[in-house]
Amino acid sequence: MSDTVNPWQSPNTEVVAEEGAPRDVLTPVMIRYLKDASPWLRFIGIIGYIGAAILVVIGLFSSIVLISGLSVLDTGLFGGFLGAFIGVLYLAGGVIAFFPARFTYRFGGKIRDYLLSSGTGDLEEALRYNRALWKFSGILLIVYLALIPLWIGGSLVALFSSLF
Repeated sequence: MSDTVNPWQSPNTEVVAEEGAPRDVLTPVMIRYLKDASPWLRFIGIIGYIGAAILVVIGLFSSIVLISGLSVLDTGLFGGFLGAFIGVLYLAGGVIAFFPARFTYRFGGKIRDYLLSSGTGDLEEALRYNRALWKFSGILLIVYLALIPLWIGGSLVALFSSLF
């Protein structure tokens, strides 16, 4: 049975550049699209950095204020811990938001470097950051999708506990 070939198996071929084939084969239209995208990518990256920093500041502020009891609200002991938990969530959100901003900004920056130097190394780096952005986004989406049943379950538990 092991000697037979599986007809539904994916082909096993490696992608290898031919010797002597030109590596830089971007058309003028492709270069124009890259040139047009680069400033927007850098702008979105900068806004992402600012958003991540704001999340971190909010997380630190809410943790410090609610734990120290400086809050105007009478939160009690549980409120302080809840505030700290919310602050940690904001801090985690800021850290998570930092990475897509970094990958986006560097992608745009390397595109700009490529357009100035026409070096394939810069284009490869740009594409590496683009790959990292989408890989990070995909992993984050998988984690969020895995957490949805937990959030739904927690919400149902909270709902039923408040009814009875």
